[in-house]
Formats: sequence, C-alpha cells, structure tokens
Amino acid sequence: MPARPNAALVLIEFQREWLDPSHGRLHHLVEDRDLLDTAVRGAAVALAAAREHGVPVVHVPLVLTPGAPELESWTPAVLGLRAAIPKAGTWIEGSTGVAFAEDFRPAPGEPVVRGRAGASAFAGSSDLDLILRRLGVTDLYLAGFATHVCVESTLREAHDRGYTAHVVHDACAAFTRAQQDHVRQHVIHHFGDETDAAAFAASLEAPLPAH
Repeated sequence: MPARPNAALVLIEFQREWLDPSHGRLHHLVEDRDLLDTAVRGAAVALAAAREHGVPVVHVPLVLTPGAPELESWTPAVLGLRAAIPKAGTWIEGSTGVAFAEDFRPAPGEPVVRGRAGASAFAGSSDLDLILRRLGVTDLYLAGFATHVCVESTLREAHDRGYTAHVVHDACAAFTRAQQDHVRQHVIHHFGDETDAAAFAASLEAPLPAH
C-alpha cells in the first residue's frame, strides 16, 4: 500500500515552455531566476519521493490545437490568457514547447491529464477530477508553474471541489519573488496549506496513524 493512500502529487506544466532555455518562451520571462531553479530542484525531490513510496503522480500539461479554439468557450477570447495565448502561439500541440521537460517525463503508468483548457488544472474538459476519483485521492500536493496563475487557480478549484490541497512552495515558481510571496502570504491559507519538498518527502517516511 502507498505510504499515503489518499494523496497524489500533481505536477502542473513541467513542460519545455517553462524549463527549456533553448525552446521555452516562458522560461525567459521569469525575472527571479533563483525561483525557477529552486522549483526544479524541489519538484525533483518531491517526484522522486512520490515514486519511491508509491504515491500517484499526475501530470497536467497544457496542450492546445492551433489557434487555441479551446479557449474561445461560448464567448470570444478578448482578455486575459484566453486572448494572450493564441497571440503568443504558446502551448500548441506538436510544438517543441509542449513536450515534457526531460527530467519530468511521465513514467509508465503515471496519468497524464487530457482536455485541459484554462488556468486551473480542472478547467475545460480536463479529466483530472476523474483521474483523482478513480485513484481514491483526496489530498493534492501541487507543484508547478506559475505559482500565481495556474497553481493558484488549481488550488482554489481543488478547494471548492472538496479536495484537501497543499502547495509545495519550493516546487513552484512565479515570474517574480513578489508574485510568489503574495500567493504564499495572502492566498494559500484560504484554500489549503503549504509545505516544502523536504517535508513532503519526510511525511512519506512516517508510519501511517493507527486506526
């Protein structure tokens, strides 16, 4: 039995758009580089621990068809990311940027979310909720990019859907330290809590409480 049978590590956008210096357009928009470096190291620790202890790892990419019609919904994409992504041409199926970063490619048997279209990992026709329910998951440990956009959006929706959500803060990065600090200080406690990669890994070593 997994060390935490109701937990899952949810990796949001560990793709080359963020993590590849040669092909990632968003990679170059990160102003505080140490945040990104720290997030990569922390996510690697969390991922290794989850795999070692049999905790499910769920990968949440963003992959859109050319022109990103998935973001149109029932109204035209005028503002926000719905408008910005088609203009930027990021996250398009078949492009180099949507590939998983080498160190975060799904292992055999690890679920990859399909149908996501929006900031939250649950958005659009995402099958994340179905995957989590099938696995019996109630506790989500969130890692990924960007902290103040997709991680925060997922945290909020996970809370409203009834999940217990934890942000692995040193496995996430925003564009700036100010953005990262705002989420940690003013947002997370309303919808869940935060931990770090070392504490997450250590929790998997601890024995399950007796019933």
